[in-house]
Amino acid sequence: MTLRAWAELLRVSALFTVPGDALAGAASAGVRPNRGTALAVGASLCMYEAGMALNDWADRDEDAVERPHRPIPSGRITPNAALAAAGGLTATGLLLASRAGRPALALTTALAATVWAYDLRLKHTAAGPAAMGAARALDVLLGATATASASRRTPTHRPSPPARRGVLARLSAWAGGPDGQGRTTPPVGAIASKLAGSAPRPALEPGASTARFPAPPGGPARHGRTTIQAGGPAEPLASRSAAPAPGHGWAALPTARSASPLPSAWAGGSAVSTSRTPPAPQGPLARLAAWADNSAAPRRPAAGNGWITPGGSTGRPAAPPGWRGGAPLYAVPRGALLPAALLGAHTVAVTGVSRGEVYGGSVGAPLAAFVVTGVLGGVVGRSRDQGVGALVSGGLAVAYALTAGRPFLHAALNPSPQLTQRAVGGGIRAMIPFQAALAARGGSPVVGLAVMALVPLARKFGKKVSVT
Repeated sequence: MTLRAWAELLRVSALFTVPGDALAGAASAGVRPNRGTALAVGASLCMYEAGMALNDWADRDEDAVERPHRPIPSGRITPNAALAAAGGLTATGLLLASRAGRPALALTTALAATVWAYDLRLKHTAAGPAAMGAARALDVLLGATATASASRRTPTHRPSPPARRGVLARLSAWAGGPDGQGRTTPPVGAIASKLAGSAPRPALEPGASTARFPAPPGGPARHGRTTIQAGGPAEPLASRSAAPAPGHGWAALPTARSASPLPSAWAGGSAVSTSRTPPAPQGPLARLAAWADNSAAPRRPAAGNGWITPGGSTGRPAAPPGWRGGAPLYAVPRGALLPAALLGAHTVAVTGVSRGEVYGGSVGAPLAAFVVTGVLGGVVGRSRDQGVGALVSGGLAVAYALTAGRPFLHAALNPSPQLTQRAVGGGIRAMIPFQAALAARGGSPVVGLAVMALVPLARKFGKKVSVT
């Protein structure tokens, strides 16, 4: 009896409408479910159950008159136990969210504040439906953010070994070439001609590219720390980056060797040009220095789809494989904003109908919910992808419209307490096909079908414990 009382208090049959929030958010952001998704689902379940326990605690005096069979008015669960359960579940949800990263923890904190504010203050005000819609939208964003954060932290390739340093390492790299197959040294005749003042061009291998770049007149040829002066004043190496001029330039090595660390060698106004970019500094101190001078961290998102980089240009940050959510907006994938808004709109409609489930309601609330259901069904039925994805999302959208629309229409025709309560239950159960349709619309029909598999379980538990 105690277990059944807690099942009624927490409305366990409605738990199956929660995991789809995180899965729909992850699918809409274009990221596969991962460890972050599991943590988001756990945090969402804890917050949902905390809200259920806190709701009955806050309404214990009202339920003593209208619903005396509820666990707290009937004496099966004490008010202190219900309040302690709400606090413990909230703390557990925040702990799980903290394991998914600071953005997920921030969203979960906002979700917890919304849930507690609704149960304790906003439930019987005009802002009540909007608060419930905001809670559902935050739940979707939590799933998308936690999943994307975990995906960005997961390495997609093995890190490169640290570069060897020292004189011997540089000599080995110079001798072995960039591909480890040896290096062609400049012919002795070219060096002798250079010293003699003539200007023969070095012979190129067959098939070598001849990309030409302007050579500084009379510039020096540098070999390590030794400078071979070709005559005339030395010119800064920065002049090598100037635009190429026709008929005057350097003769480049073959493409396969053009990026080797061999120093540049001048030969009569032409040079065999190769360069090597030094490895970027690594380690905690290097990252701290980069953070201090803002040289590596992206800044506030710019208008559009990019981030403002330190140089002032707008560019996209690195995204996980399969990312379709656009550039992150304060760590929240932008692709999840629309699904969050759609689920929030459905929740607002259901909450508006629920206010008349005890004494009956007016025609306006269920009729408005019926219209909203039709609009939302039309939106989620249009998939981004073609083929199987569009077929699955369309079928799931029809299932959602039938599950929620039919009881809403009945309650609009006859807003009695019984039909209104059925309409509320239908709206809650319709969350599952709606979440599944959103996942399929986001490009993950398999995830959508997996969410839809929760429907039989919800029906089975719904026969034992009411969702309302």
